[in-house]
Amino acid sequence: MNQFQSAHRVAVTKWIFGLFVIANLLGAAFAQSVAPNFPSKPVRIIVPQTPGGASDALARIVGQKLSEKWGQPVVIENRPGAGGNIGMDAVAKAPGDGHTLLMSYVGSHAINPSIYSKLPFDPEADFVAVATLANVPFVAAVTASVPVSNMKGLAAYAGQKPVAFGSAGNGSVNHLLGEMFNTASGAKMQHVPYKGAAPALTDLISGQIQVVFTSLPSVAQHIRAGTVKGLSVTGSKRSAAFKDIPTIAESGFPGFVINPWFGLFASKGTPASVARQINADIKKVMEDKEVLDRFAAVGAEPFETTPQEFQAILNADIKTWAAVVKSSGATAD
Repeated sequence: MNQFQSAHRVAVTKWIFGLFVIANLLGAAFAQSVAPNFPSKPVRIIVPQTPGGASDALARIVGQKLSEKWGQPVVIENRPGAGGNIGMDAVAKAPGDGHTLLMSYVGSHAINPSIYSKLPFDPEADFVAVATLANVPFVAAVTASVPVSNMKGLAAYAGQKPVAFGSAGNGSVNHLLGEMFNTASGAKMQHVPYKGAAPALTDLISGQIQVVFTSLPSVAQHIRAGTVKGLSVTGSKRSAAFKDIPTIAESGFPGFVINPWFGLFASKGTPASVARQINADIKKVMEDKEVLDRFAAVGAEPFETTPQEFQAILNADIKTWAAVVKSSGATAD
């Protein structure tokens, strides 16, 4: 073999090796962009709140349709406790493969970091944002026997009579909304924390407490039945399902606008491709008229984001609610 042939063979070998390296790199990139065979087994959606609330209702509506689309069972598992931290911790410690999802909302995911001095997980680093499902306005609900019909009337009544407002626990959205209304109106309603929203609503209906700021889905049937009265919603506009209930801003308290988001997270380590697939499948589910009708019936407003957009919302809300918590002095410890 002469010198030219030798040099030519070396060049060809390097060229082939280069193609091999490029092919492997492209293959790896393709593998990252395309989800593996997902789901390959049943999927759990852990709801860190009690049954009957907004998180539970939305998880069951969407879970049913995802199960039909995937051909795999989607099991809703309620794990309440510690303001949602027990259920969140279970997801944080689950395998990062997308088969365990967290049905979270702004209260447990963005507020808890400021309420609890120590958490067993990092709400940003230990989860993968997958998809928002809805914005759900809260409603100021009063027991039927309270003789008021609007928020100004509630503030005046609370100045004359002892009024207690219930919440899902110290530092919950329900708690902070009550404290925010006290500040905005000058009322002095007494806070009564419960272990979840459901027992607070039970005592509201029976008249043991007078007020609860709670999610519309959790109390919609009771408003329709007349067992409680909805005075105002916390969103920027009236709910399509309850058009006769004004916003708190309309009721004489401008700037009082809170519209909490609800969405799904996966465990840390879940491939971006899996998160994107679940996000895309949820978008398809949200086009289903039955889903839209069921959301509308409970006052939930569909809210669509990409995983990246959802992560950015979470990061911003953690900072926003930290200021609210600091101002309120609320703590769970």
